Amino acid sequence: MRAVVDIGSLIVRSPDLRKGWPCITGTGVTVRRIAGWHNLGLAPEEIAAKLEHLKLAQIHAALTYYRANPEEIDTDIAAQEAEIEEIFPTPANSM
Repeated sequence: MRAVVDIGSLIVRSPDLRKGWPCITGTGVTVRRIAGWHNLGLAPEEIAAKLEHLKLAQIHAALTYYRANPEEIDTDIAAQEAEIEEIFPTPANSM
């Protein structure tokens, strides 16, 4: 018989891990990373293929967390993009 996994245990937040961003438990992979790839059009199976150490259930848990908390994760994604833009401005934004 297969062990039952409590899906609530698949995502964790800790101030000691990735600045407190929600991550897949036991990894440093953030929900925002999974959501970002999904927003670029990658299917959960494609994301799992890129991150071979993760199970498909973990990818789905991250996407479920994202769908339940889109404003939080979208704000994190926008902040990260702004930080990158500040460090590496695109020519159109550096004039």
